[in-house]
Amino acid sequence: MDVELAASILRSSCLFERADETSLADVARQLRHRHFRRGETIFHQGDPGDALHLVSSGAVKIVLPSAEGGEAIIATLRGGDFFGELALLDGAARSATAVALEATETWTLSRELFHDLLDRDARLRESLLAGLARELRRLTGQVEELHFLDLAGRLAMRLARLAREADPAAAEVRLDWPYTQSDLASMIGGTRQSVNKLLAGLIERGLVVIERDTLTIPDVDALLREADR
Repeated sequence: MDVELAASILRSSCLFERADETSLADVARQLRHRHFRRGETIFHQGDPGDALHLVSSGAVKIVLPSAEGGEAIIATLRGGDFFGELALLDGAARSATAVALEATETWTLSRELFHDLLDRDARLRESLLAGLARELRRLTGQVEELHFLDLAGRLAMRLARLAREADPAAAEVRLDWPYTQSDLASMIGGTRQSVNKLLAGLIERGLVVIERDTLTIPDVDALLREADR
């Protein structure tokens, strides 16, 4: 294992950004490197929660599957993000399914080591709590969108949120775009056909530009105003 590379992956995550170099090196030596193909399931809802994942490259969607074969995407994650922590904390089964949106690499930390670190490092506990609080705020925002915005508003708001997450200050944001229109529909609770029509309208009005594997929002504030119409 390349310990220095593993340590650099840890430093890129908000979970370990305040850890000292000695602790980082100790953890890095015990990480497991994983590779996933586009569309490959990382774990299923109901699986044992035996490891925390840190995303080093690629993209991951966290989904709630339905009995009918559909899914609701509740989060999309990229480099520096972590997932799988809830099952590690309470010992319950995985609460959602994780799927690679594109070729993805993660580094995993076992449940045993994770709990040992939490016991030894107060800064890690604080970072974990901060991360859980951010996730709760994000999910609260999604619930608010679902209840108070129509589908067109939810689409505009979700794209604007993705842009703000990528670059909080930029007026124009260019996003890597591994998502299908079905993925986008699953994010906002719509059908692929309805989202396709609404997205075409945003493109026609110049609020969104899609080119191959990228999506550009020329003016994020204008898209936010569209969501509030």
